[in-house]
Amino acid sequence: MSSKYKTYSDSELVFLLRHDKKEAEKAFSELYNRYSSQVHAYCYRVMNNPDVAEDIFQETFIRFYQNVKDNHKDLNVPGFLITIARNLCLNYKRDRKIGVPVEEAKNLFYQDNYEKKELLDLITRALDLLDDEYREVFILKEYAGMQYSEIAEILSITPANAKTRAFRAKQKIKEILSPYLKDLTKN
Repeated sequence: MSSKYKTYSDSELVFLLRHDKKEAEKAFSELYNRYSSQVHAYCYRVMNNPDVAEDIFQETFIRFYQNVKDNHKDLNVPGFLITIARNLCLNYKRDRKIGVPVEEAKNLFYQDNYEKKELLDLITRALDLLDDEYREVFILKEYAGMQYSEIAEILSITPANAKTRAFRAKQKIKEILSPYLKDLTKN
């Protein structure tokens, strides 16, 4: 791909998506290169299943390409992509009722012997135990690296509300992980 596309702004690339097929493919490739890792990380963290996350990730870019051509002048491309991914994740979870069984969660947090490499898995499972409103904000902030104003726009809430939800999510994760962290410090 020509390096000239790397110098284009998101708006210019979105504009090129409406032109001939060759230009559109190059513009789409550049947008994909810019945002694919962020969208993939979001899908993986929300779904916690590599296969499902990969499917939703791919569907996100398909829907982006199909919908971006419809009068999106000053489009926030990463925000639009995360919004699509978020909606696909929520629809998938709603349709399949994904969750962690309570007994499995209890057993996970009150075992006697832990290895340090399990900490990441525990954090992921703690995220699964959070209410959706807190989990989404936490993932968008910590994994996608978005600002509170961007999160607020995606979730249709105020930036102050986004900040509050992120704080509460962190507090709940600490609360969930506290038995494990106490055991870690003993060992």
